[in-house]
Order: sequence, then structure tokens, then C-alpha cells
Amino acid sequence: QVQLVVSGGGLVQPGGPLRLSCAAPGRIFSTYSMAWFRQAPGKEREFVAAINWGGGLTYYAASVNGRFTISRDNAKNTVYLQMNSLKPEDTAVYYCAIGELPRTGPREYRYWGQGTQVTVSS
Repeated sequence: QVQLVVSGGGLVQPGGPLRLSCAAPGRIFSTYSMAWFRQAPGKEREFVAAINWGGGLTYYAASVNGRFTISRDNAKNTVYLQMNSLKPEDTAVYYCAIGELPRTGPREYRYWGQGTQVTVSS
């Protein structure tokens, strides 16, 4: 019954920026790690980025490292994914997830958001 509110998806041109946000209940957000995953048509859900509960440790998939930044604002119970230099291959449904540890496997996360579409096209 944990509700994750995700926003920020949309259509963007190649090379452009986009920021995703995910808000969670404070009782969960304050002690859990957060992560972003994505799933393109015909592909498995893949890891994008993760951050620990304190925000001091971050992890990125090689495909987005240097272009995407994950951060969290515990006062607002919100995690962000700042996406820069977007490429057409970044097109996918992006999901927010909560887990006990900032792992890269989707099976390690307990709660998931509804997903938001990100389309990179000219």
C-alpha cells in the first residue's frame, strides 16, 4: 500500500535535459535506498541509478554514467533523476523503486512506482 508518486516524463529532443521526480512516504523514504530503472519495448527492465538512504553513495549504469545524476531531498521525501544529453536509446518507461540497499537488481526492491514514459526524438 506504499504509494510512489512519479512525475517528469515526457517528450524531449536528443541532447536535451529532463528531470524525473519520485515522492514516497516519509516513514519509508527516511530509511530506504532509492533507485531508478527503465524498460524499453521488447527489453528487460534494466538498472539506471541508485542512491542510499543518506545520499552519500550513488551508483549508475555504464550507459548513463556521466549523463544522469541521481539525488534525494529527505526533507521533501523525494528522489530525482536529472537526465542530460539524452539519446534516442534512452527512450523507455522509467520506474522509481524503494529497497533496503542500493542494489542494481530489480528483484532487490520492495516497492515500485507506476512508471513514466520518456521519449527522446527529434
